[in-house]
Amino acid sequence: MALLATTLLGTASLPAAAERLPRLVLSGPAASVSVPLIHMVETGALKDVADSVEFQTWKDPDQLRVMVLGKKADFVAMPTNVAANLHARGVGLRLINVSTWGVLWMVSRDANARSLADFKGKEIAMPFRADMPDIIFSLLAEKQGLDPRKDFALRYVASPLDAMQLLVTRRVDHALLAEPAVSMALRKTRSFPINMVAPDLHRSVDLQQEWGRLLKREARIPQAGLAAVGRAATDDALQARIAAAYASSLSWCNQNALKCGEMVARRIDLLSPEAVADGIAAGQMRAVSAAVARPELEFFLSQLHARNPALVGGKLPDDNFYGGGR
Repeated sequence: MALLATTLLGTASLPAAAERLPRLVLSGPAASVSVPLIHMVETGALKDVADSVEFQTWKDPDQLRVMVLGKKADFVAMPTNVAANLHARGVGLRLINVSTWGVLWMVSRDANARSLADFKGKEIAMPFRADMPDIIFSLLAEKQGLDPRKDFALRYVASPLDAMQLLVTRRVDHALLAEPAVSMALRKTRSFPINMVAPDLHRSVDLQQEWGRLLKREARIPQAGLAAVGRAATDDALQARIAAAYASSLSWCNQNALKCGEMVARRIDLLSPEAVADGIAAGQMRAVSAAVARPELEFFLSQLHARNPALVGGKLPDDNFYGGGR
């Protein structure tokens, strides 16, 4: 209830930014965390904030880091561990919300696969080597006595959409995907000619449920959110304005999933409006300020630090990392 209340409060009012900007750049991946950003741009939600508001897609974690280090965007949707890592290395960055709590699934042609152990010895398409979702998969595998490098044949690819393409063209039988790539894969196999695509894919292991089961917590993971970068990281009024607009757009998209999907599909190739709408319905998307999400973030980042300190930049974030007010 606290998370839901935070989301609703964020939509109640949209504070004005202190100073109008000539240009504002928003950036994110081809994933659910970017859906509100695209809606914000498409609807002109920030026309009072800047003369020009743009959305730019980052393709992989390396491009994301280049974008942040080069201060090529003002607000960037990113995995929470990447935000923590960059902050620990002295990059001017502040996490203002967490919005992605449940978008990772195994997708498989094996209808009987119910746990990660059922994929032992099998090839799995895995996006973003050494970043999420690979990190979460490896952590959960180790928690149940599996060696992610020896017990699985992991085939690393550049993005969830690339893993999806391998699935629907029958080059792999299993993949770890993030929404809306999960929903896109399921829809494609029902619409493509049978001679091109194997007929059945299944939404298999829910990694959020595995997280809850193995770590004795609620079945949600603070996977990704929105960070203020560069000059925006020191502008509290601008952060508040963007955070409120993001929460409002996310609320609208949750209630108007197909219309929101149409906006997203115009911006991101390979996605259909229906798949985006399916992903919105299936994922746990709630805009929660980083300050309110801090206890869950600290637990999650502590798990990563214990496994490999380099995943979070060698140390856990300090107080200044957590923005978004209370």
